Amino acid sequence: MADTGRIDKWLWEVRLYKSRSAAADACKNGRIYVNDALAKASREVKVGDIIKVRKPPITFTFKLLGIPKSRVGAKLVADYAQNITPPDELQKLDPAFMAFGIQRDRGAGRPTKKERRTLDELFAADTDFEDTDWPVLDDE
Repeated sequence: MADTGRIDKWLWEVRLYKSRSAAADACKNGRIYVNDALAKASREVKVGDIIKVRKPPITFTFKLLGIPKSRVGAKLVADYAQNITPPDELQKLDPAFMAFGIQRDRGAGRPTKKERRTLDELFAADTDFEDTDWPVLDDE
């Protein structure tokens, strides 16, 4: 295990991105932060650094535990990266949260026809999206 390494290579080695070029593109597009500073692909990282990876709709946070010599298997990722993403960020992946804040009581079952129509009317104005891309998050 090395003491330092490039951020784009580390992101690929711990399987956060499928290719090193995808990791480099994420750095270029401003989606990677090292210790709360925007990171270029060539940025050197060391053990103990905090890395934030913005993959809309959430921002993952990792603590760098080590630099592997090459790409590691999925079972070994925990030896090199500790996921310290706050629970409120992880909640954004919950399907109930992603449904625009509509939350049904547990055990309430499917909505009735009348409830479904009300929900459709409620979201009719909000679903006129021209762009299907995720919104840009302003973390700065």
